[in-house]
Amino acid sequence: MNTSRRAFVATGGAALVHAAGAEAPAQDHKQATLRVAACQILTYPEPARSAEKVCSWVERAAGERADVVLFPEATLCGYTCDPEYWKSANPEEFRSAEAAVIATAKRLNIAVIVGTAHWENGKVYNSVLAIDRDGSPRGRYSKVYRAEKWPTMGHVLPVFTIAGVKSCFIICHDVRYPELVRLPAIAGAQICYFASNESGLVEEHKLSAYRAMPISRATENSIFLVMANAPADAKNVRSPSQSHGNSKVIHPDGNVLIEAGYFEERLVCASIDPNAATRSMARRAVNEGTIISEWLRTGSHLVTGDIS
Repeated sequence: MNTSRRAFVATGGAALVHAAGAEAPAQDHKQATLRVAACQILTYPEPARSAEKVCSWVERAAGERADVVLFPEATLCGYTCDPEYWKSANPEEFRSAEAAVIATAKRLNIAVIVGTAHWENGKVYNSVLAIDRDGSPRGRYSKVYRAEKWPTMGHVLPVFTIAGVKSCFIICHDVRYPELVRLPAIAGAQICYFASNESGLVEEHKLSAYRAMPISRATENSIFLVMANAPADAKNVRSPSQSHGNSKVIHPDGNVLIEAGYFEERLVCASIDPNAATRSMARRAVNEGTIISEWLRTGSHLVTGDIS
């Protein structure tokens, strides 16, 4: 890591790196088969109630021998966007809900990435909390490109080692901005965890793009992508807490290994070989000496955490 990059990690990235604990070694990890899961469920505005459901599905994921399980965007609040909700939202309720998930992850020896909200300096962020298999919180990623009015824009682009594999994160609308995955892939990420709660089936014209974009983020970087999205709610297809499902696991070659339907609450699980995530496309983009190589190399210095 060069001096300027060390300086950035020590300043702009300090809060998340501290939350993550000690940085992992910079060298690539040679990881055996990793079993990943995406949990496609509906949750509730009450964080404690949502956490109880999350913990029950973490139990199911452990029963499926998953090493890591991903949940949708804003799982702990049921993706509530009502302005009145956020005026009175209690940060302590979210911290308590997260603590319950952390305890379950530790007890079951399974990594969990859960959509939540957190507060910094009085501002609320739409984020995911990444918890490793020993129950240690590795850190947070906060949504950069917001589609809702309640959160503050995220300002850190981290890579964390989760279940032994360098990983990056995006949330919902972020998927439309390829650089949020390309730069962490250049910096070493082999898996992107994509937590989402996209618009529902009533906006049918968006469904083709929703399917194409996560596949593109995987194949254009030669990394795996795991997507967890909320299902459609057959009882209320216009509810803000529901989406259109299609949670999936995508191979670095762009093939979808497994995918959920629209309405079902379920786990999608796949056993993957992290060594297949060569990052060859991302590395070529920065190493081949094209007119944008230096631009990408400079941009990759924004990535913090467990970087190469």
